Amino acid sequence: MRVHYHTFGCKANQYDTERMRQESEARGSTTAGGAVDADVLVVNTCTVTNQADAQARRFIRRAVREQPDLRVVVAGCSAALREADYQAMDGVVDVVTGHDPMLVAGAIGRQQGGGLTQIQLRTSLDRIDHEPVGGELLRTRRGAARGWLKVQDGCDRKCSFCATRLARGESRSRALSEVVAEARLLAERHVELVITGIHIGHYGIDLDPKLSLSQLCAVLLEKVPDVRFRIGSVEATEIDDLLIELMVTSGGRLAPHLHMPLQSGADPVLRLMRRWHTREQYRTRTLEIAEHVSPLGLGADVITGFPGETEEDHATTRALIEELPFTYLHVFPFSPRNDTVAQTLPSPVPQRIAADRARELRMLAQDRGDGYRARRSGSMATVVVEGDGGTGLTEDYLRVRVGSGHPGNTVERSSMLTGTLHGDPDDLYIVAPHDPALYSP
Repeated sequence: MRVHYHTFGCKANQYDTERMRQESEARGSTTAGGAVDADVLVVNTCTVTNQADAQARRFIRRAVREQPDLRVVVAGCSAALREADYQAMDGVVDVVTGHDPMLVAGAIGRQQGGGLTQIQLRTSLDRIDHEPVGGELLRTRRGAARGWLKVQDGCDRKCSFCATRLARGESRSRALSEVVAEARLLAERHVELVITGIHIGHYGIDLDPKLSLSQLCAVLLEKVPDVRFRIGSVEATEIDDLLIELMVTSGGRLAPHLHMPLQSGADPVLRLMRRWHTREQYRTRTLEIAEHVSPLGLGADVITGFPGETEEDHATTRALIEELPFTYLHVFPFSPRNDTVAQTLPSPVPQRIAADRARELRMLAQDRGDGYRARRSGSMATVVVEGDGGTGLTEDYLRVRVGSGHPGNTVERSSMLTGTLHGDPDDLYIVAPHDPALYSP
């Protein structure tokens, strides 16, 4: 059985797809490079916006139209909320309402009449009223220099615009021993591991004894040597002093990079969003982090045109972005999501205005990012070599050129390279001390 996997959405979804792939291969399937070479197409969906749902449906329709005999298995967040919609689609033979890799593998196996080999799982979490987070440990992220290490799933917060928590369920953490064991396996194939989940700032609060994200990072740094860890998206108010200390003292092993969702810099909008921090709380913590951690890659998510957002609110958000040392932003105009509180809020902002505000903030973010890249030229960096060895990712989340682009002037992928950054914002590249000619223009 040849299976192709297509993933929409976040790093957690990408991790889940790798679990699905590994589980299916263990039961006898093979992975196809594209849908055209596959018997079964597994689509792992996202539901962060209505457009994400629509994008997945368009992808499925196109795949089936181009390959009428293709059998489609749909899984993921959108499938959890829109099961009937997907079941009604031509070509869809099974819908898994969530991300359980064993259920996906079973759905694939049914397409071969149960002919796939069943295996005995070595470790599996108890099944209760939601899918397991753990199960068989992930060993690799196929075709990637960096691995994803999922430590938590679900969310207990109730942001008014978010449907992901409806699809993912309550927050639940993986056991510390399981996370460490999986990190060791992944470290055999990846030189950097990204700690990911849906709300990783709540890691460990449901464990006995309780743990924190910073304590988890401290254990990983101790127990899993010779690999760099990077923290995925985390709330500014959930970054404690220990986490900052680890970034400062770990010699780069805990990457000095934080992605801290902002969503808005105006308190009236934050209250409508049902966010749990104020503008000043976010501002104060960010400046405290920047005071201690340097260099610092700093990113955030921002939503423009949220219902009730005024021009004054937008200006207040812009002012905060101008003050804080962001190196990049992910900016999106508000898009109403079915089944969320935000969909019912009064005072909608016209899409044209929301788009204009988003464009303005993206231009600001581009300028800030270019300025940061220019300042980093001439300083040292350690990059994870990606792809064919032509690019690398620095500890502070800058993608730079590795190699001159001439035939043979490449570095082995999935390796680490330390050197000096040179160039300008449009062409930042790394020069290795042992062979400067290899990496200069």
